[in-house]
Amino acid sequence: MSGAGAPTPQEPVDGTGLNVVIIAGTWHDTITDGLIAGAERTLNAAQATHRLVRVPGSFELALAAQAAFAGGADAVVALGVIIRGGTPHFEYVSAATTDGLTRVSLDAGKPVGFGVLTLDDETQGLDRAGLPGSKEDKGAEAADAAIRTALLVKHLRG
Repeated sequence: MSGAGAPTPQEPVDGTGLNVVIIAGTWHDTITDGLIAGAERTLNAAQATHRLVRVPGSFELALAAQAAFAGGADAVVALGVIIRGGTPHFEYVSAATTDGLTRVSLDAGKPVGFGVLTLDDETQGLDRAGLPGSKEDKGAEAADAAIRTALLVKHLRG
């Protein structure tokens, strides 16, 4: 399970004044909807302002994140589901999505909470989606990372 070694949950953080955009793909809607719900719960608990934008798939997350930053977002939570198939498509999309989101984050100097699940099968996604019976909540984890990193970056820049 990918959650092995996860940090001990921290106290909720105050994200008041942060403008966060959740960007989510539309593939595998049950898993994606669970990720979105987890991200929204975390952002609501932190009192961060947020909105949801949907994109066709994970490949489109980077461009939408770039636009969100250009529009004034302090952080982005990128959520998507990529399931391995019988062709190299999985590797190409996974790498391009990860590389694109990393580049956008570094170019903007602002955090992207990475909630893109790369899976061998749908069951792995259901276990990570924060749904009833799930073992993990990767949407919540990605939102928490985005908020904490946005606050850290603001602090470091004084």
